[in-house]
Amino acid sequence: MSSEQKKVRVGIVGLGRWAKVLTKASKQSTKIDIVCGYSRSEEKRLAFESEMGVPPVASLEEMLNDPTISGVIITVPNEQHRSIAEKVAAAKKHVYTEKPIAHNLEDGLQIAALEKKYGVTVTVGHSARLMAGIRMIKQRIDAGELGTVAFIEANFSNERALELTPQTWRWYKDRAPGGPLSQLAIHHFDVVHYLGGSMLEVSSVASKLSPVGAEVDDQSMTTIRFADGKLGYVGSCWTSPGVFSVRVFGSKGLMHYEIDFGTWDTPHLLHQSSTLYIQRGKDGYGKREELVVPESDMFRAELEMFADSCISGKSPELSADNAITSLAVVNAALKSIERKGQAVTLAEVMADFKG
Repeated sequence: MSSEQKKVRVGIVGLGRWAKVLTKASKQSTKIDIVCGYSRSEEKRLAFESEMGVPPVASLEEMLNDPTISGVIITVPNEQHRSIAEKVAAAKKHVYTEKPIAHNLEDGLQIAALEKKYGVTVTVGHSARLMAGIRMIKQRIDAGELGTVAFIEANFSNERALELTPQTWRWYKDRAPGGPLSQLAIHHFDVVHYLGGSMLEVSSVASKLSPVGAEVDDQSMTTIRFADGKLGYVGSCWTSPGVFSVRVFGSKGLMHYEIDFGTWDTPHLLHQSSTLYIQRGKDGYGKREELVVPESDMFRAELEMFADSCISGKSPELSADNAITSLAVVNAALKSIERKGQAVTLAEVMADFKG
């Protein structure tokens, strides 16, 4: 049997920019094959086939009725994740949905519940934790090289708020709550969860400074208190050049990781322009040790995790539970913003959705 025949066959729903990014990543994999695509727009279906070489299906039902397809990748706007995921799971297909798992926590919990209800797995595209630099920081933390980690800070910013129009879904509060909070900072909520462990409470402030007039806030600052006492900070500016950075502070050393955001859509090139260093003990910045970041591809890696879960039937590291945690942080931050920065526990937010 050829390697091509051994690939897990999946479909993809929603054929916009991100579907193209993931499809390009899949073409570098020996584990997964995107064999068909669906959009409600025939024009988009045909354009996607022309550009990406993925044949279209005329309906979602046609995709779900194909017994050779093991799973479905969902890249539609956030508020549509639940309705499509429910149809996919009911057809006994495994679910991959882009982050956030849903546009609100109630829908996210319903998507997570699909695993037990239908016996399928749910993978969520929190790919940032799969970057080689992030994995290297985690390895150094676990090896004790940084000592006791006390503080983590991260920033994910870009210029998206300067480009919004009423025709884009991110313009609206109900579709992109908190603006960069739910669209960018949520990546880092998953990263700091991965690096720092269980989170207890958050406090957040936000502001609107973009001149375009969108409904959403476009600046956000969130502080985090972890279960073991460490603190964290995640910032996100939606009116600046792009940046993605993480810094971890420990009693024996600190590590800093930063990428060129311009290569976000081509992660196999991240290592060529990223920075990763460790600064030990009482050494100053001038004595930092620059670390070599190996080539990696976070999008191919997440798709291969999805493929593995389709075969094993086991939830991947990019699990619904981890995604729910990140979305709960967003919800707690939104509630904190309403309360003028008052700390809000994740337990309070989760209790709102549990009877």
